[in-house]
Amino acid sequence: MTQTHYSTDIVIVGAGPVGLFAIFECGMLGLSCHVVDALEDIGGQCTALYPEKPIYDIPAFPSVSAAELIENLQKQAAPFNPTYHLAQTVDVISEDGDGYLIRTSKGNEIKCGAIIIAAGAGAFGPNRPPLEGIEDYEGQSVFYACRNREQFRDKRVVIAGGGDSAVDWALSLSEVASKLYVVHRRDKFRAAPDSVAKMRSLANEAKIEMIVPYQLAGL
Repeated sequence: MTQTHYSTDIVIVGAGPVGLFAIFECGMLGLSCHVVDALEDIGGQCTALYPEKPIYDIPAFPSVSAAELIENLQKQAAPFNPTYHLAQTVDVISEDGDGYLIRTSKGNEIKCGAIIIAAGAGAFGPNRPPLEGIEDYEGQSVFYACRNREQFRDKRVVIAGGGDSAVDWALSLSEVASKLYVVHRRDKFRAAPDSVAKMRSLANEAKIEMIVPYQLAGL
């Protein structure tokens, strides 16, 4: 493992939307930044899980795709020349004089004056349903993220879940799928009330078929 030493004003842990905007804010104060993230690309969940999903709660944007949001945040941060340390995690934080020393899983050492934690939910992986043999279908007909909406055009699609991501994708994919089902273990959804109301309206128009209260049992 090659060890590299760096020095900067701020280390930001997490390269999602908050981490990227923190680069801009620090840059406006004349502070240099290094950013550490466990993923191979910047953008956090916006990039890894739903780049084409429309987001409705960003100030001044009635609707913006996750990919577009990350692209704009990257452009906004670029003039301040951040250094990204991707596909690695922060393993050790120790005091170093009047600052801190960060050690990453790739052996990099970064001396800094302050640390900003913008890790969100932290490093993550797919939350697989406990279904026998599901791995055989992954990447073919079972997906844990939707990176290309056109992939599902004219397909019969089942969305299992009841959070914001599930409901938002139900609204989006209902426009391209030939048939869309939403499977959830209860009739109450853990998503923005306005989005749930829109989904129920589409269900009343027979554009979405609600399969509740049920859970996936087999493939």
